[in-house]
Amino acid sequence: MSTIENRLARLGLILPTAAAPVAAYVPVVEMGGFAHVSGQLPLIEGRLVTGRLGQDLALEQGVEAARACALMILAQLRLALGSLDRVERIVKLGGFVNSAEGFVDQPKVINGASELMLAVFDDAGRHARSAVGVPTLPLGAAVEVDAIVAVRPRV
Repeated sequence: MSTIENRLARLGLILPTAAAPVAAYVPVVEMGGFAHVSGQLPLIEGRLVTGRLGQDLALEQGVEAARACALMILAQLRLALGSLDRVERIVKLGGFVNSAEGFVDQPKVINGASELMLAVFDDAGRHARSAVGVPTLPLGAAVEVDAIVAVRPRV
């Protein structure tokens, strides 16, 4: 078992099955030492978390949704790279939060994804980030997170 897989197990984290794209794109493109991960939606127990933060969902539900997005990012990376041990560094996360008017805690929501990356990758999980409020997301999702990841070459 890989080092990162061992860490996931110690943290009690189980990666979901990597979701198929919902339109004309690929989940991960690896190029020039980076993996670009398309926006991932929050699936918890196989169900899409939908709704608007500050209207239908509480902050804590948004944090869990962002964490679920991060788990899906890891699932997509494992599938595309063959092993999460190829991850050299999480470079950037882009977070989008389906937000009601007046909701301003997008950074707290996206911390769910950021904190998971730190737990899994330690210092290599520290990253640049955006956390943006939007009026709607695909399929009515509560949160969407994409990533840019530095990767080690295949051996």
